Amino acid sequence: MTVTDTVLQDRKIRINRNDLIQKFAALAGLVLLVIAFSLTSDSFLTTSNFVTLALQTTTIAFLGFGATCVIITGGIDLSVGSVLALAGVVAGLAVKDGMPVVVAMTLGVLAGGVCGLINGLIITRMKLPPFIATLGMMMVARGVTLQITGARPVSGLGDAFGVLGNGSLMRMVEEGANGFPKVVFPGIPYPVIVMILLAVAIAVVLMKTTFGRHLYAIGSNEEAARLSGVNVNRTKIGAYVLAGLLAGLCGCVLMSRLVTAQPNEGVAYELDAIASAVIGGTSLVGGIGTISGTVIGAFIIGILRNGLNMNGVSSFIQMITIGLVIIVTVWIDQMRNRR
Repeated sequence: MTVTDTVLQDRKIRINRNDLIQKFAALAGLVLLVIAFSLTSDSFLTTSNFVTLALQTTTIAFLGFGATCVIITGGIDLSVGSVLALAGVVAGLAVKDGMPVVVAMTLGVLAGGVCGLINGLIITRMKLPPFIATLGMMMVARGVTLQITGARPVSGLGDAFGVLGNGSLMRMVEEGANGFPKVVFPGIPYPVIVMILLAVAIAVVLMKTTFGRHLYAIGSNEEAARLSGVNVNRTKIGAYVLAGLLAGLCGCVLMSRLVTAQPNEGVAYELDAIASAVIGGTSLVGGIGTISGTVIGAFIIGILRNGLNMNGVSSFIQMITIGLVIIVTVWIDQMRNRR
């Protein structure tokens, strides 16, 4: 048995004993939240609210998927909120210059990937801690976004720009008794479909590919992974590029929902991304994490915000509540690792 096999076997044992417990605990918390908010608000358990909730959760999920891959390696990415804004602005400016929407959004996603590549190179080549490298990228990306837009929104992008963010599959509308259209079923929003496809694809990458196995091996024991032949630097760069691409995609989808490229969008979104991963069982020390857990974590945050809004709780109290959830979850993770 090679060193890599030993590391991966150890990881499997840790997942069986710890990660599954964390995931099911998060799932139980999700169910309890649904029950609690359904009792406090009559509008919570409605089709339209669930569609809205799923749509709002996609932003957290997109960023959370990237955060999961990075955290599994033992790293962190604080730049995704700013990268999101930069990617959306790049796509918006490209449309304003006459480019087709598909090409413009592709440029936006690639802009996010470039930011991720720079993060990875700084961490692997310059040997800077991920916290410092991505903190610097957070400031740089936000500054570039504000500079190229003059801190003003990019508007007038046309209806085609809003199709990805506002369109839906299987939407059913019929004519009402008063002659006005009546929505029978709001449909499945395109961002939700993209979220589901991404969740499946990245889960397969993590569990079934060499790249995914190397991510876990690095997070479990980087030196052992290196000695067993894993190209640690290249794998780490790949993780940060993936996080950047997902942040870029998230920026394009979010700006499409707004039909305006907002340079100030995405502030503090990186905290939601990290929180969704950790709540879902991803360990901050690396080596443990799943996409299914991150989806659960994303929906916990989304339901908290949605339910508290419906109950008239102020945004300040919401920040306190979600902050406490993050603190408790990380504390549980630390206690689990000590044991």
